[in-house]
Amino acid sequence: MTESTPASSQQRRAFWLKHLHQWHWISSAICLIGMLMFAVTGFTLNHAGQIEASPSVVTRHETAPRELLDALKRAAPANALAGNQKDQKDQKGPVPRVLADWLSKTMDIEAAGREAEWSADEIYVGLPRPGGDAWLSVALEDGEVQYEVTSRGWISYFNDLHKGRNTGHAWSWFIDIFALACLIFSVTGLFLLKLHAGGRMATWPLVGAGLVVPLLLAILFIH
Repeated sequence: MTESTPASSQQRRAFWLKHLHQWHWISSAICLIGMLMFAVTGFTLNHAGQIEASPSVVTRHETAPRELLDALKRAAPANALAGNQKDQKDQKGPVPRVLADWLSKTMDIEAAGREAEWSADEIYVGLPRPGGDAWLSVALEDGEVQYEVTSRGWISYFNDLHKGRNTGHAWSWFIDIFALACLIFSVTGLFLLKLHAGGRMATWPLVGAGLVVPLLLAILFIH
């Protein structure tokens, strides 16, 4: 078995430094803005009780045409309109396409793909969203449509983005990709620390403190 020469060791070190630096700066560029947003919203979430919000509520009313009501009654789940409260339990299903199209054209409300709750006299659709809430109901007898939307402001909006609350599939994919970029950033940073640790005596004590301090806080102060 032959021992590696100093020249080959330097070549390996240069190879790993080059690739680690490349992956490190690429991943940092990808997650930079997201990291800033998550850091700021981490602070606002931690102090949510001290940050006041002034919710605004907007209510709208419309009347659905008779042909729409007839189509909804035909599209109702089995037993939903039977009038028997026991049978009505758990009568849920997707918002009918005919209702989603009418809401989109008439009230500019996107309800396609949402879940509707059916009872003997109305349809109720919850429309939660980041930074607020919304709902609508359609009375199946007289066609009265009530729509209410609540907004809690931009801070609440970004806090919900941080938590992935009511944000949909696209944002969920973004969080997964962002988490992967952060993982690559952290792992490549760890290996770069290892390669440079020889000339920086405080490297591993600081890394250890980053592990030990939150661990002690969790053990001693979180119950």
